[in-house]
Amino acid sequence: MLRITSLALTGVLTLLPQAAFAAEFDGASLGFAWALPFAGILLSIALFPLLAPHVWEHHQGKIAAGWGLLVLVPMAVAFGPTTAIHALAHTALLEYIPFILLLLALFTVAGGILVRGNIHGAPGTNTMLLGLGTVLASFIGTTGASMVMIRPIMRANDDRRHNVHVIVFFIFLVSNIGGSLTPLGDPPLFLGFLRGVDFFWTTRHLLPETLFASLLLLALFFVIDLVVYRKEGRVRPDPTPDNPVRVTGGINFLLIFIIIAAILMSATTDLGRVTVLGVEIEFANALRDLIMIVVTVISLKTTSKANRIENGFSWGPIQEVAKLFAGIFIAIIPVLAMLKAGAHGAFAPLVALVTNPDGSANNAAYFWLSGGLSSFLDNAPTYLVFFELAGGDPQQLMTTGALTLTAISAGAVFMGANSYIGNAPNFMVYAIAREGGVKMPSFFGYLLWSGAILIPTFLLLTLLFFRG
Repeated sequence: MLRITSLALTGVLTLLPQAAFAAEFDGASLGFAWALPFAGILLSIALFPLLAPHVWEHHQGKIAAGWGLLVLVPMAVAFGPTTAIHALAHTALLEYIPFILLLLALFTVAGGILVRGNIHGAPGTNTMLLGLGTVLASFIGTTGASMVMIRPIMRANDDRRHNVHVIVFFIFLVSNIGGSLTPLGDPPLFLGFLRGVDFFWTTRHLLPETLFASLLLLALFFVIDLVVYRKEGRVRPDPTPDNPVRVTGGINFLLIFIIIAAILMSATTDLGRVTVLGVEIEFANALRDLIMIVVTVISLKTTSKANRIENGFSWGPIQEVAKLFAGIFIAIIPVLAMLKAGAHGAFAPLVALVTNPDGSANNAAYFWLSGGLSSFLDNAPTYLVFFELAGGDPQQLMTTGALTLTAISAGAVFMGANSYIGNAPNFMVYAIAREGGVKMPSFFGYLLWSGAILIPTFLLLTLLFFRG
């Protein structure tokens, strides 16, 4: 049924004239009820896997589509079909498709990189492995770095009696904080790039905060691991064969550089533009998206299938992301319009909460609110919400509002580590570790870890970087 509906919608979009898409979606006229589908899909993502995992596994696409239709149908009725279609085309062509194609390319390329062999998990070695994964996360994404590094670090510590803390810090650093330095690192930052934030802006402005948080957590990890290591000693012979470490699938590193080059090309090259369904598409951006598809195909064709099998590679995670984000990107349309209305819209109280009495931005509030929501809801749409709340103008946010955008970016990326459901790689790492015999803490047990370690870290970050 959904497939037939999609085909019918495509046909309608193709036949409608370009002039029909001139209507604007006025956020100032919208009531808070328009935000309920967005809240509903985020709560579904947070709660269904915990309360009804089997229902979620089999019907997540239908649930996401349902929330999306709860936006599109009322929009078509209240503002006219052309307004709804224009809003859908704008979101799909300029945001959703580029977003998914980048994730697909990074996911496929990272899945072809295999680290074989065994390293013995002494505290110094573990710290270096976590540091390496933290650096990799900004180049191949938090999901890619997590999938490449989780099995080597598990093999390194499979003879340790106490190894839960290793995986917990892995989630903190590799699955979250490490992805903060480029738009490749974490989905929120790529959405910022699509909105006009320069590629290397995050590198320049988040580097101090990322270095502070990463080095502090790595140092703390080394101390904890050293204490645990000395107490337990060698419990039994290492069950993993003592083979030399080898990295295979090297062509995928070249493909990563092609991905980076394609993104930089799209940001710096003007090849002209064309209007499709009332949406202006730059040829450079279309070429970038085409390169993502080509890179995906090349990686699949040139990488040994054995690499992907040993990495536990499957299309399940990216399929899930594609389905859920289709619903998210539709459900967030009225929310973003309401946020653009600022103090004149339904979110005026939220605007007041992140604004100082003198009218300046309360950067600490931006950091904690974007981070607090990213702890339990998906951090990509959360970033967009606060990006728009701060004005939505990338040129202003990169200059006079740089500290505010830094606070939003750091909150969305860093605090995704606060729970298993804050960022997509978290739960993937949790599942792989449990399957590998690591006695991972429960949902609330993990909150105790993050509360004891991350919250003090973020308080220090606030005092040092976000008081202005």
